[in-house]
Amino acid sequence: MDQTPHRLSSSRTLWELLESRARLGPDRPLFLQDDRVLTLGAFRARAERVAAGLHGMGVRPGTVVAWQLPTRIETALLSFALARLGAVQTPLIPFLRDREVGFALRESKAEYFAVPGVWRGFDHTEMARRLGARGVFEAYDDLPEGDPAVLPAPPADGTDVRWIHWTSGTTSDPKGVLHTDRSLIAGGSCLAHALRPTAADVGSIAFPYAHIGGPDYTVMLLLYGFPAVLFERFAMPEALEGYRAHGVTIAGGSTAFYSMFLAEQRKRPDTPVVPSLRLLAGGGAPKPPELYHAVVREMGVRLTHGYGMTEVPMITMGDPDDSAENLATTEGRPPEGMEIRIVDGEVRLRGEAVCRGYLDPAQTAEAFDEEGFLRTGDLGRLTGTGHLVLTGRLKDVIIRKGENISAKEIEDLLHRHPDIADVAVIGLPDADRGELVCAVAEQPPGARELTLDALTSHLRAEGLSVHKLPERLEVVDALPRGETLRKVLKYKLRERYSGTVK
Repeated sequence: MDQTPHRLSSSRTLWELLESRARLGPDRPLFLQDDRVLTLGAFRARAERVAAGLHGMGVRPGTVVAWQLPTRIETALLSFALARLGAVQTPLIPFLRDREVGFALRESKAEYFAVPGVWRGFDHTEMARRLGARGVFEAYDDLPEGDPAVLPAPPADGTDVRWIHWTSGTTSDPKGVLHTDRSLIAGGSCLAHALRPTAADVGSIAFPYAHIGGPDYTVMLLLYGFPAVLFERFAMPEALEGYRAHGVTIAGGSTAFYSMFLAEQRKRPDTPVVPSLRLLAGGGAPKPPELYHAVVREMGVRLTHGYGMTEVPMITMGDPDDSAENLATTEGRPPEGMEIRIVDGEVRLRGEAVCRGYLDPAQTAEAFDEEGFLRTGDLGRLTGTGHLVLTGRLKDVIIRKGENISAKEIEDLLHRHPDIADVAVIGLPDADRGELVCAVAEQPPGARELTLDALTSHLRAEGLSVHKLPERLEVVDALPRGETLRKVLKYKLRERYSGTVK
């Protein structure tokens, strides 16, 4: 049985992976949501009926189908039904609105668009009609079904582009990222083999299933044969009931999720917030070392953090049995088959999990170097043991009086300050210095008033060079965050403060 996950990871397509796992344990649960349980066998059978229903609507191999749906069992069913047909699917995060959705529909040339109707007070069907979307149908509770006898053979080639995922588009139009079944299986395999779950585990998907992490995480479930709880809406402390009721053992999503669990734990320090929990895992945003130590110390669970992006869903992942130093200060090591090269400080990647490029050929040409390595825009270094340390973003380097300053270095030190709950460091235009260093901080409840003098005194005590000290401090109730993995949106902070002088 130990070799089963590795054999399954050689599956050519996602549908083949599902069929293989369903044959091994058809009665084992795959998805749990509220009081619903869907087994592997039932999931496979119903996904095939939904594929037949979609076929009856006119969806064929290669048909582009967009969907903007919340994290639900029905969403996973629709996605695998499209995989069974060999359609090209383009998932959209449910929180996107007219500008981003309209752009994605036009660029992908979507022929069908599945929406949830009215969800969380917003009418997605009306937006779709307003945008002139084709083939609009609602797929929240009810999915089209039919007789699987009408279906063509499942796709056999996992190297065709069948996925168009979208980058966040924080400062310009989003990019359509092209993936294959094989690239998604490779990414999910990295996550799965690094975390080494067992069939006794219970995972959780508390982020949008439309995120690249949706198929990534589902691949892990299928490789190791364990279920996950789906959360249509994640909010603390309300979500804790679901974690406890289903006995979740592996939770997480990103750095913000770790912080939310830790905040709940601190309300009752002597009682485990989720008694069954043994591991927090995730990626998608920088992890301050102090947060790692606080989670392990106060929650009594392991924490492993990884590095991924829409273009490469999983690049490196921490090993639960690694040293505390490596787990706190690195992003883990890459799996076999992922090549990492550092060029002028930039992390570049080549391997099966790397996307095929972008919908726009010009963007593809710009993103890959002459040897086929993807330029990530992230700065980092490899240690002697092969662990990756990220040091910032190419666009997140502050240039003050000609000197490069890493925003991440300052942020990691500020996370150790007792009166700071979270912080973002940005560069702001300055006539004399080129850029000045500005720290924007959230404070925890009951904290003392934070001043610039107190902040710089802390950084001096931590040994930070004088030329890197912030010259400006802004205290906010909440940092602006994205809706998917709750990453801080620094561009919004730059927009807010670039035009003001202090």
